[in-house]
Amino acid sequence: MKLVKICLLSLTALVGAIAQAQTADEIITKHIEATGGKEKLAAINSIRLENTMNVMDNDAASTTVVVNGKGYRSESDFGGQKLIQVVTDKGGWAVNPFGGSAEPAAMPDDQYKAGVSQLFIVPFLNYASRGEKAELLGKEKVGNVEAFKIKLTSKDNVASTYYIDPATYYVVQSVRSADMGGQMVNVTTSFSDFKKSDYGWVVPQTTQVNFGDQFSMTAKVKKMEINVPVDAAVFEMKK
Repeated sequence: MKLVKICLLSLTALVGAIAQAQTADEIITKHIEATGGKEKLAAINSIRLENTMNVMDNDAASTTVVVNGKGYRSESDFGGQKLIQVVTDKGGWAVNPFGGSAEPAAMPDDQYKAGVSQLFIVPFLNYASRGEKAELLGKEKVGNVEAFKIKLTSKDNVASTYYIDPATYYVVQSVRSADMGGQMVNVTTSFSDFKKSDYGWVVPQTTQVNFGDQFSMTAKVKKMEINVPVDAAVFEMKK
């Protein structure tokens, strides 16, 4: 009798886990459909964004270029001081004059692993084929939204938590851990002002990022280009 109970409990746990995984995938599918559809989003090979940024009351122009799965480059200009971050499928490097590094320097391995997710233009698209795992962690309040909470864990065991609005199936917030000067902080990114591009992809026009209690920044999209040619040289670290 005891063995039967144990088997039943194990079976119940297994069925519950499967149901949860199916529910996570169901939500992800709805998110992909709501933001453009799998076929259209899968056809995005590159993007180029021009943004206006405000960091601690300092304005900056910013450009982000991504070649899906291959390279990511973000460059911001604060009155002539250029902040550059590059991640590729091989490694990463950065220029951070505000951190005492005015010359290109290779990223530490843990920082690189934390930034690899930026290589993927649509994070949830084909996540399983990259060896990533999605888990539904129930719901949580984000502002006025009782959002679905989905944890996406990379093959390097780097986790990001996404909050999806059940009314629109847009991602309204994401949270991940990051090393800021030797201190681990939660980086919380909030997305708003969603608009459909001419291509048919729904993209947030305003992004606010809070780096723990240290500082925050806001970026607004000025221009977005999809599937434009990108010179691979922009991802190379100049010596």
